[in-house]
Amino acid sequence: MSIFATILLAVSMLTGHPITGQANMSILVQNMTTGEVIDSYRPDHVVPPASVMKLLTTGAALEILGADYRFPTTLEHSAPIEDGVLQGNLYIHGSCDPSLGWKGRTAFLDQWVRAIRKAGIRRIEGAVVADLTILDGDAQNPAWLCEDAGNYYAPGIFGINYYGNTMNIVLRSGEVGSVATVVNTDPQVDGLVFINRIRCDKITHDGAFVSGVPYSRERYLSGSVPSNLGTFGVKGDLPNPGLLLAQHLSNRLREAGISVARDATYEADYNPLNPARTVIYTHYSPTLEEIIRETNVNSNNLYAEALFRYLGTRYGLPGTIHGSCDLLRDFWRRRGVDMGAAIIKDGCGLAPQDAVSAKTFVQLLTYMSRSKYADAWFASLPVSGVSGTLKTLCAKTELEGRILAKSGTIAGTKNFAGYIDMPNGDRWVFAILINSAPGKARRIQTVIQEYLLDVYRANQ
Repeated sequence: MSIFATILLAVSMLTGHPITGQANMSILVQNMTTGEVIDSYRPDHVVPPASVMKLLTTGAALEILGADYRFPTTLEHSAPIEDGVLQGNLYIHGSCDPSLGWKGRTAFLDQWVRAIRKAGIRRIEGAVVADLTILDGDAQNPAWLCEDAGNYYAPGIFGINYYGNTMNIVLRSGEVGSVATVVNTDPQVDGLVFINRIRCDKITHDGAFVSGVPYSRERYLSGSVPSNLGTFGVKGDLPNPGLLLAQHLSNRLREAGISVARDATYEADYNPLNPARTVIYTHYSPTLEEIIRETNVNSNNLYAEALFRYLGTRYGLPGTIHGSCDLLRDFWRRRGVDMGAAIIKDGCGLAPQDAVSAKTFVQLLTYMSRSKYADAWFASLPVSGVSGTLKTLCAKTELEGRILAKSGTIAGTKNFAGYIDMPNGDRWVFAILINSAPGKARRIQTVIQEYLLDVYRANQ
């Protein structure tokens, strides 16, 4: 059988398969070395990309900021320091760093306390203030579904992000029909109020949901959990991570013998007329190379959306979601990537209105392969059968370890976009976007894997 005939069979496997045959699809596979199109199906058709959207965000961030960029968070004051007394507030000025306190790592606060002491401060007459004003007040993207708001995977994005913007809500389940008890949260959030409707039921899975909006200390708990399970955790978003960081720093200062007169607070409204401040310490994030690796390998929505929002500040302060959308579109359009029909509503792919074609992703991936940051870019992508969200794709097949790609998954959707390294040294670039297919995402992935193997075997 000829190569051409084999590829036709691969295409018909997708269009004729009971799972993917009626799905909303856009597919393009191209030999990046020779420019030859290996396979395509409606490559210009835009579909929701889910987390493959993160490629647009991380690629633009890498090109604009550079692989070695580090987000600064500064400790500042505008009032004088007299005889060891700061006669006003101490400000934590954020710049959207998503990594502060990631996975509960707060040892950096001890370094902050030492820096404050080194600046000669023994008492603060004001408060520790979280300055969130690099962004506007729209911490929750209005294009996201209401049912996602409050859940750990859809936290608000602020000028200061802390603790992954996530808390673990510890529950205790009881008899069937009873309401699960809220035991505590980690981290503890002062004044948090739960409206708890989580029922204990005859199920074996976690069916609990957290709902809420940024800045509000009220969280609604719903759904059901297994009965008589004992204690267990449900993740939700932090209402105001910047305020929590200011509270934690206030506590550390008091423990170190530096008194703080007022309770920690925050500023969310940008005011260009604020008096100039003196910086006493600058904390730097890990490198952008490390940040985009976390973003793409583990499909981290917080990291992606923080990058997206920060890029929007290039269009003016405070940064807006609209500015971020415009920047992302303009950036790729100026680099020859077809953005004509693309719809951009966020940077992580949670917005159901997002729509991008396979052709757009292939052009973007081709551009990034020639970037001066190509090594950092490739290192940010999970590897088939080996790492991250691609750990199960093509595992124990000829394609294990040969695919570098970003995946995107929601109900009825499984998308992949990335590269395939061929035995002859050629590198392919591809995007396979399959939406609105019946069945679970893992079944869609099985079909995509069969397709990739068929096309690979026909051309190796």
